[in-house]
Amino acid sequence: MPPQKRNLEETQFVSRRRSARVSSTKSSYFEDQDDEDESESPPHKTTKTAAAQAPSKSRRRSQNRVSDDDDDQYEEDNLEDEDNGDSDIVDPDDEDDSETPPPKPSLRVRPPANPGARSQKGTPKAKSSTGAKKKGRPAGAAQASPKTQRRGQGARNGDENDDGKPEDDDESDEPKVTFIPLPKLRDTKGVEYEDTTIHPNTLLFLGDLKANNKRAWLKMHDPEYRRSLKDWESFVETLTDKIIEADETIPELPLKDVIFRIYRDIRFSKDPTPYKPHYSAAWSRTGRKGPYACYYVHVEPGNCLVGGGLWHPEGSALAKLRASVDERPHRIRRVLTDPEFVRTFLPHVMGKKEDKVLRAFADKNQENALKTKPKGFNPDHRDIQLLKLRNYTIGRTISEEDLHGSDAQDKIMEVIRAMVPFVTFLNNVVMPDPDMDSDSDEEDVDDQACEDEEDDEDDEDGENSE
Repeated sequence: MPPQKRNLEETQFVSRRRSARVSSTKSSYFEDQDDEDESESPPHKTTKTAAAQAPSKSRRRSQNRVSDDDDDQYEEDNLEDEDNGDSDIVDPDDEDDSETPPPKPSLRVRPPANPGARSQKGTPKAKSSTGAKKKGRPAGAAQASPKTQRRGQGARNGDENDDGKPEDDDESDEPKVTFIPLPKLRDTKGVEYEDTTIHPNTLLFLGDLKANNKRAWLKMHDPEYRRSLKDWESFVETLTDKIIEADETIPELPLKDVIFRIYRDIRFSKDPTPYKPHYSAAWSRTGRKGPYACYYVHVEPGNCLVGGGLWHPEGSALAKLRASVDERPHRIRRVLTDPEFVRTFLPHVMGKKEDKVLRAFADKNQENALKTKPKGFNPDHRDIQLLKLRNYTIGRTISEEDLHGSDAQDKIMEVIRAMVPFVTFLNNVVMPDPDMDSDSDEEDVDDQACEDEEDDEDDEDGENSE
């Protein structure tokens, strides 16, 4: 059949349908938004049309021109919104003048997540036209100091001077300092400091130190401490010469090797007090330290004493002493039962039997003695109370008035002279001199001879009685 000719109405209908198909492509305005949406959200399926995939050069130019006009239009709107201070108000004239085509219902445009913070393509994001203000303190504003804030608060509350100026509270901000005057030295009450006596103020200072055993207190009373220490050092220096006369084995030593310091070692002690509330000194062949027996003087309010011996000797020295007591018991018995020794240190057993004297000496050293027999010794030993000891010391208390008197050192020397045979015996056993062995043997022979003579006399008396 020959093709039928179309009339004019059909031709116009076909042309309108083609124009609608061509115009179904997206405008540049929505293309810009879709480009940004695609960069932020997952891609959407688009219709594959030849016009959308390969647009012509003329159409691209027209689209670019429209997009540039739109950008210029929105930049002018942004500037006007910033000047007016309210970006939410839209001028109706601008809407009329804008040539932006309205979106078609068939196209789905995803709105931005934050429309107020988004900017159009070509406009810097830093210069957003939404007009949203940044929260918080302005960048140029500096934080006021606490003193300025208080001054401003006082001015708002009406705290002003007579001149109309706010009161200055600098004085209240400064820390309060309390000045405590240093204590003065205690009055001597007319008693002069002497080298051969202990001044009463020295014992008073030791009593105060015992009641206030703190570093801060001693630092505040440092002048009083220095004066009492000087008094003690002068007393020890003069007493040393007399001790050397009584015992020639004691050498001349500096004070620092004789006097004990008042500072305590609290590293392994349960007592946290940092100072000793007493003065003390020890004289031996090596001073206050060493393996030798010593003479000891202790000055403390209510507890002044003079003593000597071996305090906590080493294991080897203690073993030698026990061996001497076991093998040659007559040596220590002769020393402990000496009349002068008993009268000075054990007056309550004066004139009693030898066993009671030895028992009294053992009772004075029961601080850390063994409760059972030492290892390797017979529990029925004659001198088992001496073998259990760990300390071999003796001492005698003296009154504070004796230290204040002019004859203080003479009374101390009476005690030390009675102790010289005891200290000498301990040193000969623990650290014997090379030339002392023969003397010891001779003494043993003499003692044995005396014992044999006594036994013979007892036998003769028994025969005569028969």
